[in-house]
Amino acid sequence: MKDRIALQLGPLSDYLETELARRCPVTRWYDMDDAGRRDWLNDHADAVDLVVTGGQTGCPDDLIAALPSLRLIAIHGVGYDKVNVPMVHQRGIYVSTTPDVLTDDVADLAVGLTIGLLRGLPRADRFVRDGRWTGGGFPLGRRVSGRRFGIVGLGRIGRAIADRLHGFGGVAYHGRTAKDAPYRFEPDLRALAQTSDILLLACAANAQTYHLIDADILGALGPQGYLVNVARGSVVDETALIAALEHGGIAGAALDVFADEPSVPDALISSPLTHLTPHIASATIETRMAMADMVLANIDALIAGRQPPTALAQP
Repeated sequence: MKDRIALQLGPLSDYLETELARRCPVTRWYDMDDAGRRDWLNDHADAVDLVVTGGQTGCPDDLIAALPSLRLIAIHGVGYDKVNVPMVHQRGIYVSTTPDVLTDDVADLAVGLTIGLLRGLPRADRFVRDGRWTGGGFPLGRRVSGRRFGIVGLGRIGRAIADRLHGFGGVAYHGRTAKDAPYRFEPDLRALAQTSDILLLACAANAQTYHLIDADILGALGPQGYLVNVARGSVVDETALIAALEHGGIAGAALDVFADEPSVPDALISSPLTHLTPHIASATIETRMAMADMVLANIDALIAGRQPPTALAQP
């Protein structure tokens, strides 16, 4: 593969970029403007075997179509909703992700966001730093223990969240089918929202889950309910969420993901009812290293003429 080129669509860790460059020449697509990209494709498109990208970036259809020799889209992450998987599979192109290694960190953050939201931890931190403690006590928060937790999507991450929250209170979940799990399955999402104090999102982002959490579901969650999202921003109708927060429709929301990252609506930033983090669910040193190693394992398999170990199954 030495005479082939890897196309890098976004920034990666220093470690992964160094290791990738050891394996083949790399072109940073994100450093070029539109004119530069057109010129580059005219000269090099047929030499690209590999695209390395992140789940939030994906790979556009027009770029895939412009790369006749493409063999692998290696995603640094678990989300593949921004890759046209049927299109690439039809061409025999592999799409690989980095499953399992980030499950614990995402689940940990979901629990942390839940506690932070109900206990008002970001506001409490500012309260102390701003010197307001000397003027009186901090407002009371809400208890986490004894709550009813509803989880949307009981895949690897959803199950890990459920296992952690089980020690705090009752857990139920919604998904396409019931799982082999010791938690109550609720086939009706609206019913799950109605019977949950905290609704946590851990489902995949796809056409079926786009704006799954809309005004109706938020209404069912109600003015005493909280929303926690560590899935994808597209799962939530942000306009409906903002309206619910502004008009007392729900009690609060903790969000690690947004519809148009890194842009976040001003209404979510300014709301006293939100707890916001910059898509850091998998952002630990340990997990990012493991993710990088998994990307490299998929690339090494491609170079050796083998199927990448975490390639998505082809129909």
